[in-house]
Amino acid sequence: MGDAEIPRKKVATQPRGSLFWVIPDGYIPPESRGELVSHESICVLNCGSRAAKLSIDIYFEDREPLEGLIEVVEGRRTRHIRTASLEKSGERIPTCIPYAITVTSDVPVIIQYSRLDTTQPELALMSVMAYPV
Repeated sequence: MGDAEIPRKKVATQPRGSLFWVIPDGYIPPESRGELVSHESICVLNCGSRAAKLSIDIYFEDREPLEGLIEVVEGRRTRHIRTASLEKSGERIPTCIPYAITVTSDVPVIIQYSRLDTTQPELALMSVMAYPV
């Protein structure tokens, strides 16, 4: 077969992932106990060399969506975006309210979603891959 080797740098900087991601289960825990703070994060990996401009939309059961939240993930970097920090025109995602997330990127990225719930002494950590569409 031959020893055709792909240069490591070229492989490492190629865009990977998808342009549109769905996270149907969002919920910011209402309180924290102990040293760790309850939170959720949209974890983004940008393998490509170009910065990724993300547009994040938040959907609720009983109110209009919070749309067009813009975040940037530089090329060949990762970024953990805490959902509680997302804000547009002074509006934030409330705690104790179920929501869903879509993320649109102008370059391919990989997205994972994590929740740390410290509302009880036996804290819970959940981490799942978002759904690429």
